Amino acid sequence: MAGPQQQPPYLHLAELTASQFLEIWKHFDADGNGYIEGKELENFFQELEKARKGSGMMSKSDNFGEKMKEFMQKYDKNSDGKIEMAELAQILPTEENFLLCFRQHVGSSAEFMEAWRKYDTDRSGYIEANELKGFLSDLLKKANRPYDEPKLQEYTQTILRMFDLNGDAPHPRGDTDSHRSFLCYDPSLRSIGGKLTSEEFNAIFTFYDKDGSGYIDEHELDALLKDLYEKNKKEMNIQQLTNYRKSVMSLAEAGKLYRKDLEIVLCSEPPM
Repeated sequence: MAGPQQQPPYLHLAELTASQFLEIWKHFDADGNGYIEGKELENFFQELEKARKGSGMMSKSDNFGEKMKEFMQKYDKNSDGKIEMAELAQILPTEENFLLCFRQHVGSSAEFMEAWRKYDTDRSGYIEANELKGFLSDLLKKANRPYDEPKLQEYTQTILRMFDLNGDAPHPRGDTDSHRSFLCYDPSLRSIGGKLTSEEFNAIFTFYDKDGSGYIDEHELDALLKDLYEKNKKEMNIQQLTNYRKSVMSLAEAGKLYRKDLEIVLCSEPPM
């Protein structure tokens, strides 16, 4: 945890490298729970405002509460009152090539999924850590982004550090001999599922997958998502529902959305 006198790193820079982005994340996510929230969020916003003023970027309002509310409305995409890593990547001037590591920042979800599935052969939502470099290289090539070997190595090592894949954290499925990276899916999509367990998800999916084929189509997904809105007592917003459906259907193959793909997106814990 950062000491109280330690200055936040790099917020004044015009562009952040991958490793600098991670240092900022670790500085403000002081408890290491994967979110910048509460007092951490207040501290981050205060320091960001100072850095922006120092570079001549002035806010329209002088009221801290109003400025922070506007800030969260703009960047807190899933409206959970927290900043996730992918949301921080949108806030900070992070180098564009590194943004491709976050699916939300890829121009074509289909291209991302095509590259991802080359490595995620068991459709688990994970790829092996030793395959991560190849996946990132493929992704950059598909986007026609120039890169060199040192920069690719930096991206790879930064992502491994992000997900604590050097051996310190247990794998969520209990693996001990291979550490994997859960990069594929947009965590903001989980907000529609709330705290949906695998058992609850399976019951809902089975209801719509009446023929037991293991997949549903776009129309069945629409009804399933509406059920989840009602289950979690969320106000129905047609535009938001449309955006969710579009994002989720980017995982489909030939219009077929398979159980495993949807479970990884919607459940509170990855499937075992």
